[in-house]
Amino acid sequence: MKLKEINIKNRRATFDYAIGDTFTAGIVLTGTEIKSIRQGKASLADTFCYVNNGEVWIKNMYIAEYFYGTYNNHTERRDRKLLLTKKEIRTLEKGGKESGFTIVPLRLFISERGYAKVVIGIGRGKKEYDKRQTIKEREDRRTLARVMQKK
Repeated sequence: MKLKEINIKNRRATFDYAIGDTFTAGIVLTGTEIKSIRQGKASLADTFCYVNNGEVWIKNMYIAEYFYGTYNNHTERRDRKLLLTKKEIRTLEKGGKESGFTIVPLRLFISERGYAKVVIGIGRGKKEYDKRQTIKEREDRRTLARVMQKK
């Protein structure tokens, strides 16, 4: 049985931040959480990561309660631990401590082995004029695609 492709993106992240290094991390989940993610009922809006005691945590990630879950159902916006190597955690810790930088989740997906993974990146906040430039580039690409399609 082929499962549907799960690829949940954080669209605001690339708009609000200039992303540098990216890492792929596993997530520690409960049974009802992974079932909700497989149904596509998750969101990365307003989500960020932080390092605490040598562990990376994702905060404010929304995973809807599982419809068939009973009293075992999970809390929708609890902090969840991310699984990374020590070297990656040290890199994230250094990047997260610098002024103007933050650790942002970019994409949530299910790997070919069936595990939930999240792609996180070290992002630097964009200024207002950088955001305007991003919008202009996107509109230019759209216009170019329209012109190429007409030919």
